Amino acid sequence: MSHIPFGYIIQNGRAVINEEEAVKIEKLFEAYLSGLSLSEAAQKAGIKRYHTSVARMLSDKRYVEDKFYPPIISKDTFEKAQLERRRRAEALGRIYEHKGNEKKYLNFKFHASMPDNLYDDPFQQAEYAYGLIKSEVILDDNQECYGNSCP
Repeated sequence: MSHIPFGYIIQNGRAVINEEEAVKIEKLFEAYLSGLSLSEAAQKAGIKRYHTSVARMLSDKRYVEDKFYPPIISKDTFEKAQLERRRRAEALGRIYEHKGNEKKYLNFKFHASMPDNLYDDPFQQAEYAYGLIKSEVILDDNQECYGNSCP
């Protein structure tokens, strides 16, 4: 069974709202939307979690819409919290959106010299031949790297 989100308990195989924790979830969303940071909002709501866990809680759709979990907060409150998280991330320069015209790929070149040794055993010959292959990666800015020096 997967992790049960904060605010729920399982009774008779069904998810049921834990009223005490549900009040804390509602306070968390309210405090975050009032302008408090993730940690401050959690502290005010009485939730003892690190800010990353609080961020996951604020983005957990199970609090709004899920077939198994009953809703704790309104869809409107959830959407406002998502917009606020996005707004804060943009203000801090933490949003990167792909521009679409960027092509990121690596060019590979392989070099192998002619084998000096020939073996009767095909596995031994293959091992020897593969040992002769040297790869080269051409990076976007035309820098080259070999073997373990590649990023």
